Amino acid sequence: MHREEFETVYGIISTHRKRVLRTINNESMTMVWEVGGYVSHKLKTTAWGDGVVRQLSDYIRTKEPTARGWSYRTLYKMVQLYETYSSASFSELIENTDMSAYGGIVPFETAQKGGEVIVPFGMAQIPKVLFATGWTNHQIIMNRCKTDTERLFYMLYAGKERLENKELIRIIKIDTMNSLLGGKDVQSDVMAKTYPSSPLLFKDKIYLEMLGLPLDYKETKLRKEIVEHMKDFILQMGKDFLFIDDEHRVKVGGKTFKVDLLFYHRLLQCMVAIELKTTEFHPKDLGQLEFYLEALDQEERRSNENPSIGILLCKDADMEVVRYALNRSMSPTMVALYKEQLQVGSVIQRSLVEFCKFLNENGRK
Repeated sequence: MHREEFETVYGIISTHRKRVLRTINNESMTMVWEVGGYVSHKLKTTAWGDGVVRQLSDYIRTKEPTARGWSYRTLYKMVQLYETYSSASFSELIENTDMSAYGGIVPFETAQKGGEVIVPFGMAQIPKVLFATGWTNHQIIMNRCKTDTERLFYMLYAGKERLENKELIRIIKIDTMNSLLGGKDVQSDVMAKTYPSSPLLFKDKIYLEMLGLPLDYKETKLRKEIVEHMKDFILQMGKDFLFIDDEHRVKVGGKTFKVDLLFYHRLLQCMVAIELKTTEFHPKDLGQLEFYLEALDQEERRSNENPSIGILLCKDADMEVVRYALNRSMSPTMVALYKEQLQVGSVIQRSLVEFCKFLNENGRK
């Protein structure tokens, strides 16, 4: 009877809870930044040495015996965070990248003891982009990424996808930056025109080592293993994918056809059909996929939904053959490769600007 009013009240509660959590995260990062900056300043002026940092760790734990996260090593990680992101190279990267979604820097109020300013004068202000993800994720990013460009990408990606620690480790391990920001000759022109943001939403390489596939297997085995490990598979594809069905039946005339895997993409608001091929890409496979897309759009697509997307997930492909085939594709289609084992390649950095533009246009979701 009062459902609408109850929803209003719950909406108020939910909104303020999110604000509280965001405030806690931001204050936590600001604290890490200021502590790291203070200790860095002391170490650089030779006022402190390694032994003093150890004493500081012991002192904090004496003052707060139940507090965690104040070990000697953690303090040095705070120093690392401050020195890494207050560096001239990172500041230059931020200046040359459109960070509208996160702003530039945040003027902070320095901590005080009585009337005495504790934080040293001249400390760099914290880049607002650091608030994209939490302190534990930042430690992972600093330990596993080698360049400022990688670090910036993964803190933005972790914020966008709301990644937990284990998920972030895996995302970095499978070289997601390379898969998302690499060359995009694997998408049809119709795909690019219909969905301009698609190059930053769909990976051109998927790793399936979690399936434990045997040396010899057929498409049926591949499909069944993906369905059994659907959570991991969606993490590979991206969190906007919602699984609908496997071997999804579509009827055309008097015949029934089966789409290997059918998903719904929340951001693009469209169905995504995935066809699996355990062999090398062949142009005829693209024709089959386009037929399925036409059937889905005519028979199942709702009035509020956008044209369906087709992904041909192959074991191997001659990219020149792929390019020729996609040039004549009249549907939003792409060809992606899957690998049974992790094969980390080089990181392509040229499209970070495009990724940041995508975040700015779509907001911090």
